[in-house]
Amino acid sequence: MLKRITDKFHRAYATLRSRARLANLARAVAAAEHAAHKPVVFFNASTRLGHLSQNAAFALLAAWGLRLEGVPILHFVCNAGMSRCVLGTDPDDAAQTPPCAACVAQSRRMYAGAQTHWFDYQPDAELRARVQSLGLQDLLAVEHGGLPLGQLVLPSLRWALRRHDLADDETTRILLREYILSANNVAREFDAFMDGKDVQAVVVFNGIMFPEAVARQIALRRGLRVITHEVGLQPLTAFFTDGEATAYPMDIPPDFQLGEQEDRRLDEYLSRRFKGDFSMAGIRFWQDIQALDADFLAKASQFDKLVPVFTNVIFDTSQVHANVLFEDMFAWLAYVEELIRANPRTLFVIRAHPDEMRPGSTKQSRQSVAEWVAARGLAAVSNVVFIPPTEYVDSYALIEKAHFVMVYNSSIGLEASIMGKAALCAGAARYTQYPTLYFPASLAEYKHQAEAFLAAAEVPQPDAFVREARRVLYFQLFKTSLPFDRYLQPTSMGYVNLQDFPLRALRAEHSPAIRAVRDGVVEHKPFLV
Repeated sequence: MLKRITDKFHRAYATLRSRARLANLARAVAAAEHAAHKPVVFFNASTRLGHLSQNAAFALLAAWGLRLEGVPILHFVCNAGMSRCVLGTDPDDAAQTPPCAACVAQSRRMYAGAQTHWFDYQPDAELRARVQSLGLQDLLAVEHGGLPLGQLVLPSLRWALRRHDLADDETTRILLREYILSANNVAREFDAFMDGKDVQAVVVFNGIMFPEAVARQIALRRGLRVITHEVGLQPLTAFFTDGEATAYPMDIPPDFQLGEQEDRRLDEYLSRRFKGDFSMAGIRFWQDIQALDADFLAKASQFDKLVPVFTNVIFDTSQVHANVLFEDMFAWLAYVEELIRANPRTLFVIRAHPDEMRPGSTKQSRQSVAEWVAARGLAAVSNVVFIPPTEYVDSYALIEKAHFVMVYNSSIGLEASIMGKAALCAGAARYTQYPTLYFPASLAEYKHQAEAFLAAAEVPQPDAFVREARRVLYFQLFKTSLPFDRYLQPTSMGYVNLQDFPLRALRAEHSPAIRAVRDGVVEHKPFLV
C-alpha cells in the first residue's frame, strides 16, 4: 500500500515538473521564434486528452523546432469542438461525453504563446435530422459537403469499439451518428479556417482518425501538401511522411546498402529483439519471454511439419491498408482454417498478438483471435495449438522450427525472413513495398502459394529476400525513425513527460529529428535522419 502511494506521488510530481517545463519552453519558443518562411498548419485532436502522449509530444516538439527555424506555425485546436472524439469515447456508454475540460486545459498549456485557432461545436441541425433514424449501413454510406463522412469515420469507430465487425445496435449507431456530425463540424470549421491563408503545408496526426482524416481531405481538396506522422519503430521516435503514416511508405535509394558497421548495428538490435527486449509506442509487449516447453515439443514431434500463424490486432489502424488480398484478417483466418483441416499432418500454431489483451489498459480487443478460435472449435482440432495474447511464448523459437511462416501484416514476417525462414504474407505491410518475403499479387496466387508450400518437402528462402529484408528493416529503424528521446521521458502506456533541456536543443543544428522535420517541411526532402 505504501509503495503504491509513494509511486503515485512520484508520478504526480513528475507530471507537475513536466508541465512547468512545458510552460517555460512554450514562453521561450514564443520569445525566440521568427518568420522566414510561409506558415505551416498543425492539427492533432486524436493523440491525447489531459496528458502528454508520444504522438502529441512529437507534434509539439516538431512545431517548436520549426518556429525556431523561422517557420510560423498555425495550430488548429479543438475547444470541445466534437460531440464525441476518438479518445473520449466510452465503448460501453455511448451517452458519455468527452472530458473536454481536461483536454482543453492541456491544449492551453501546450500552445501558450503560439498562434492558435480554437474551434467549438456548432451542430448541423439538417444533417442531424437526416442521420437520426438511419441504420448502420446507411450511416456508413453518408456523404455530406462533398466528403464520404461515413467511410472517413469508420476506422475511428472500429478503433474506439476495439473491433472490426460492427453490430447494428444502438450503441454503435449513436457513436457513428455523433462521429459523422463531429466530422462534419471539423470539416466546416477547418475549411473556414483555411480561407485566405497562404500556407506551405498541413501537418496532421496519422490521417486515419476522423478529425485529422477530414482535415487532410479538406487540405488535399485545396491542393495543399499534407504531412502525416506516427510513432517510429524505435522507442521515442517519430515517423513523418508526405504519404499515409500508418502505411509507413518510404523511398529507399537503390544504392543504399548495408556495410559492416550497419550490419553490426542491425544485428545488435535483432539480438535484443529476439530476447523480447523492445517496445512499440511506449508499450513493452513481452514481459517475460518463455521457451517452448516439453509438452509443446512432444506434440510438435508427432507431426511432419510446423507452421506458425501470426495474427494482428483487428482494429489497429494498419489494417486500413492491409486488406488487399482478403476482406480482413478474419477472412484470412477462415482460409487458414481450410488449410488446417486439409493438412492433418501439419501442426498449425496460431499466435495471437500480445496487444490484443494489453495489460493494465482499456485497449483490449473486443473481437479477438481467441474468440474466433473458440467459435470455430479449433482448440479441439488435433493439429492446432493456440497461443493466447497473455502467454509470452518465444515466437522466434517457433520460427526456427517452422516449415514456413504465415503472417497477415505483422512485423514478425520481416524478422522471419531475416532469420532465413520463408514467410508468406497475406496483407499489405510496412515492408511489402519491397521484395522482402513472399507476398503474392492476387488472392488466387496466394492460395496457390500456400498450398504449394504445404505440399513441398522444403520451402526455399531466397538470399535476395534476406538481404532486402535487412536493408528495409535497417532503413526503417535508423533512417526513417526520427529520435525525440533527448526531450522525453516515458511514463506509462504511451504517455511521456518532458525532460529538462535547454531551448537550443530544439534547434536543427543540435537535433537530427528537428533537422529532418525542417528539411522535410521547408525543402521537401525525405524525413530521414
